[in-house]
This record gives sequence, C-alpha cells and structure tokens, in this order.
Amino acid sequence: MSLLEFADLRGIAPAELTEAQAKEELACLAKELKEHDKRYYQDDAPIISDAEYDALWDRNAEIEKRFPQLKRADSPSDKVGAAPAAKFGKVKHSVPMLSLGKAHTEEEIADFIDRIRRFLNLDENQTVELFCEPKIDGASFAARYENGKLKQASTRGDGVVGEDITENIKQIKDFPLELKGDFPKTLEVRGEVFMHHDDFRALNKQQEEAGEEPFANPRNAAAGSLRQLDKNVTAERPLQYYIYGWGEFSSPIEATQSAMMKRLRSFGFAVVDGVLLENMASVMGYYNDLLPKRAQLNFDIDGTVYKVNRLDWQERLGAVSRSPRWAIAHKFPAEQAKTILESIDIQVGRTGTLTPVARLKPITVGGVVVSNATLHNADEIERKGVNIGDIVTVQRAGDVIPQIVNAERTANSKPYTFPTHCPACGSIAVREEGEAATRCTGGLICPAQTVERLKHFVSRDAFDIEGLGEKQIELFIKTGLIKTPADIFTLEHHRSTIAEWEGYGEKSLHNLFASIEQRRTVPLHRLIFALGIRHVGQATAKLLAQAYQTYDAFEKAMIEAADQNSEAYHHILSMDGIGEKVAASIIEFFHEPHNREVLTKLKAILTVEAAEPPDTDSPVSGKTVVFTGTLTTMTRQEAKAGAESRGAKVAGSVSSKTDYVIAGEEAGSKLKKATELGVKVLSEAEWNSLIGRK
Repeated sequence: MSLLEFADLRGIAPAELTEAQAKEELACLAKELKEHDKRYYQDDAPIISDAEYDALWDRNAEIEKRFPQLKRADSPSDKVGAAPAAKFGKVKHSVPMLSLGKAHTEEEIADFIDRIRRFLNLDENQTVELFCEPKIDGASFAARYENGKLKQASTRGDGVVGEDITENIKQIKDFPLELKGDFPKTLEVRGEVFMHHDDFRALNKQQEEAGEEPFANPRNAAAGSLRQLDKNVTAERPLQYYIYGWGEFSSPIEATQSAMMKRLRSFGFAVVDGVLLENMASVMGYYNDLLPKRAQLNFDIDGTVYKVNRLDWQERLGAVSRSPRWAIAHKFPAEQAKTILESIDIQVGRTGTLTPVARLKPITVGGVVVSNATLHNADEIERKGVNIGDIVTVQRAGDVIPQIVNAERTANSKPYTFPTHCPACGSIAVREEGEAATRCTGGLICPAQTVERLKHFVSRDAFDIEGLGEKQIELFIKTGLIKTPADIFTLEHHRSTIAEWEGYGEKSLHNLFASIEQRRTVPLHRLIFALGIRHVGQATAKLLAQAYQTYDAFEKAMIEAADQNSEAYHHILSMDGIGEKVAASIIEFFHEPHNREVLTKLKAILTVEAAEPPDTDSPVSGKTVVFTGTLTTMTRQEAKAGAESRGAKVAGSVSSKTDYVIAGEEAGSKLKKATELGVKVLSEAEWNSLIGRK
C-alpha cells in the first residue's frame, strides 16, 4: 500500500474497515509507530506531537480490538519505548519499566475507576482512593541503590532493557549518591529528568552562539543531555529530576503510594508532589485546576497521573502487556492560539528534504512565544488550505515544534506555490510517486547536504579514507577547504594551513594525505555507492558495476536512459532488483547538471577500476545465499565478496527464493527459518569446499 492510499484509509472509521484494509493499516501503523518511538526514545528528536502519536496508537488499538485475529507479532500495543541504542551499555530492568495507559476525557477516567472496581470485585460504595500528581514531560530513568549507595542508573529503553547512564546521572546537581535514613538493602527508584524553562532558554542561546543547532523543546534537551557519551557534557547541562515511583526493593517499606513517596523523600530524593482524592468530582477538580496553571510553571507537564493508593491493590491489579492496571495518565489537550501567517520559507535538510516552515506573527501559546510552525510538506499545505496572509490556529501539542491546525482567509491572503528548485543550490527538486517529501537532486553540490554527503563519500563502504571522519569533514567544510568530493583530493594544497591546526602534526598529515592518495584508484562499485544516489545501496551499486563494467559506459547509459523509449532505459529496468523507482532516482541524479559537473571533476583525478565479470562457471553463479552466525575462516565481508565474485547474490534475510544458507557458529533465527522453509544449509567448511576455497 502506498502512503497516499494509507492516508486515505485514515478517513475510514475502524468499524468500517474491511479485514484486508485493517491488515494493511496495522502493518503501516506498526512501521510508523516504530519509527516515531525511535525518534522519541533514541534520537530525542520527535517529529510529531504527543497528541498525534496518541491518535495513531489509539487507532491501532481500535483496529486490533475489532480484528483481534490480525494483531501482529510486532504490535505497538505490546511495546514500550524503543530498544537501547548500540552506543550505550545495556541494563536489564529487574522489574519491567512499563509506560502508562492514556486517557483524554472524563468518561475514560470514570471507566478506569470502574475497571478497578470490577477487577477487585469491590462494592460500588467502597472508596477507591487515588494518589494524583502532575505528569512531568521529561526523560524517564531508573536508579538502583545497594546498601544505600548508587550502584547503577539506566534509561527506560524498551521497558525490559535500558541504556547505562550511571556516570551521567551522577552529574545532576543534588542527585543522591548515598541515601539517608532507614533505607532497604536494595532499592530501585524511578523518575524523570527535565529542564526548567529559563535554563532551557539559556542553553539554546549558548547553542546558537556556538553555531550549534538549538533544541526543539525542554524534553529533547533533557533527554539529549542525559544520553551523552561524554559525562562532562551532561555535567554542563542544567538538569533537574523528580522521583515518581520505584521498581525492585528488598523489603516492604510502606502500605500506600502516598506513604511510600514520603519515605522516598526522607531518603534524600526530590519527589513529585501529589494529593489524595476519593471521587470523580475531586479528581476532575484537580485536573481542571492544574490545566490553566501549566503555563505558569517553570517546567513542562503534559497531564496528570492517577494511581491506586493502596499498594496491596496495586499488586493484585498487576499489569497488561505494556501498562499497569492501577495507574493512568490523563493527558492535557493541545494549547492553541490564533495569529497571522506572514510567509512560508523552505528549509533544506541534511538529506535534501525540502520542508516548508510557516513564519508567524509572534503569539504566546501556553506561556511560550511562537513565531514559526512546521508545515511538513506540500500535501500538508494543500490539505490545510494554508495561504500566506491567512489567520491560522497554532497549537503546541506535547511541546514539540508548533503546528498549524487550520486557516481562515483574509483580504490579504495569497496562494503559496511549492518550489520546483532547491533554494539552497538551485538544483531541480523532485517528489517521487507515492512519497510526501520533495527532495533536492543536487546532492553532491547542495550546501545544505554537504556534510552528510561527504561523510558518506569517505565512509568505510565507499572511498574508505582513513583520517577523514565526521569531525574532520565538518572542520574542512567549515573552513572552506572542501565543498565537493573532488576537493578532498586537493587538500594537500592546503598543507601549511592545516599544519597550524591543533591535532595535525607531521605524522597525522602524512597519514591523511597518504590515505587520500591511495583512494585515487577506486573500484567502480565503490564510486557508485559513494555518490549517495537515493535508493542505491551497496548491493545495487555492485549490480550496476557488474552490468556496465566501466564508469564511462555506466554514465553514458544513464544519460541516454533519460529517454524512456531508449534501449538504455529498458536495459536498466530489466535488471533483477531495479524497479522504476530506483531507475528514476539514478537517471535524475545524472540528469542534474550540477551533479555532472562534480562527476567531471572526479573523473579527471580518479582512476576507476572496471568491474571484474562474475565467474559464470562457478557452481554458485546465479544462486542466492545468506550467511549467518560467526564465521571462523573468513570475515563476513570477505565471505560476501567471495560469493559475489563467483556470481552469487548475497541476501540479508532468508526466503523461499534462498538457495543456500551458510551457518557459522551460534547461528540463530536465520538458520531456524531456513530449516522451516526447507532451504539447503551448509556449514562453513561445506561452503568453502563448494566454491573451491582452501
């Protein structure tokens, strides 16, 4: 299903979906929510509001409720957060760190209390006492103490495994490294790290003065500061924390949530202030009283939390797959205000995406002055009917980048035309069929994309130039020594300038220039991959290299293929694994004049090695193979290269089309799937024998 077809389904109520439509949408929702979880929990850079995320999650739950037989193994309703990032050590939570169920209306809160009564078989007149507290919008963490001393701290992660942030949590001012009073031998507390509004504004001012990207909101700033590999960066950030609960503890402490929170305060923790309420009227009174006060607070809250006060009841109630039954979050509605849309600017992202940004007459929304709002893409502008000069309703939902909800015409309203060329470099901007984003095609010369493109150009699987990492690329671009890939090979002309910089002694310079010199000769497939053509990964680059053999033949064919009636166009479409979308992307790349200018410069200074024709006499020529497990006689990269040189296609996953699975030591799920599908499995020794490798 295309994204446009999926968007159309969003207009159909779950009760009206066919089973086939429901299955398609659940697949799309699982993929979309997984990506948003990664952006929120791993990247600390969400692109949608909390309200929009909740709407997606709720729709997924509604569809699953109507079609329980279609619930997926990767269903978002069973997930908490996102897997920990590879750059951090992993910590397994002794007690799962669940997320809270969400409610948006008084009826949903009443239903929450009714469910508790039914589950516990309580008399309708028996009081269900709730501990109520503000829901702080920050980054969740767990901190484990043994014998009163901080032992370990971690992020929520996916609820089962989090990231080790022990050294970072120690940098937070007044965070207790040792407990006071009569504490249990083992205690794990849970809380939120956040940032005060005035500290956030000061931090962003520092970021801008240093030429760094400012943070979108205090939650992102807090999460990003907490998840630093360098603890000294965390120490410089003005972080705060509150404890809202606990996980494991070695011995019973108190009988109620309220008493437990007081006890945690006595151990030396900063604790969320809560109140005890006994009926719906008082619960809604608490919520409605706190709602207008949120703008006056010096930190962000996005709702209230209600927890059953009795801990024995909490234990009986337990949890569903991702949330406790004894607690719920009552989310605040999005905050809105009206203002004038004065203009629309286009921002070009680091990967070439053109994003329209509304420039607004400054307006205060929820205590924050808003002057910009995202419009996402051309479809969003059309869908919301936004014109320059309109009166627009702006909302801050979840305190992500403000968004325009709707627009009203004025006498000064003028239609906006989405650009057909990149404002950063003048190259053609294209929008692929089925995609919402419009992208610049001038990747190699577009200043907005320079850093990402050049980082890719010198990366391990491309030109693999040692000594040119991310920091070095950014430095050379910032100082104007590099603008295009060809400039890398003229860096030695600036030797005297670079020698004056810190970290560039004679040995470092020698190694850098020697590495660059070695890469003046490059295999064709590496050059194709290094160009960063959209949809062209390593496998496709190798396929193209094998098909055209030389760079000149490849370039000539791609220029001719611009004519869809040409033999060159039909030839590229005939290749296994290259469809119309990939072909169009390659042809557009070579059609862009700026790209051809860069390629001409590269051709003048590089020796591009022709691809070796595959060994058609090999017993594995034309076969699809998958490597799994740990190989002992060769590296995975060596095994892949050896298979491809013999005419085999190396795949990353097992399917019914796989011919061989080569299983090394500790082979896992791929071996299991091969067995289930009846795919032939070879040991490493059997594979070596088959291909004649000694």
